[in-house]
Amino acid sequence: MEIIKLREGEEFIKLGQALKAVGAVDSGVEAKEVITQGLVTVNGEVDTRRGRKLYPEDLVSFDEYDIAIQK
Repeated sequence: MEIIKLREGEEFIKLGQALKAVGAVDSGVEAKEVITQGLVTVNGEVDTRRGRKLYPEDLVSFDEYDIAIQK
């Protein structure tokens, strides 16, 4: 499992940014494609919004990547 720790003062990270941060995708364009194709889940449900805000305790799954957001 990949862990994304939010920086001091950050409340959230956007879904597309999270995928790029862990190397699940190489670009924002690729992130948009996999998200809009319904290949990414947030907390067990498909989410097609690239700008979806992820908060601590959210879990993202894509391909072989499981990503946890932490404070």
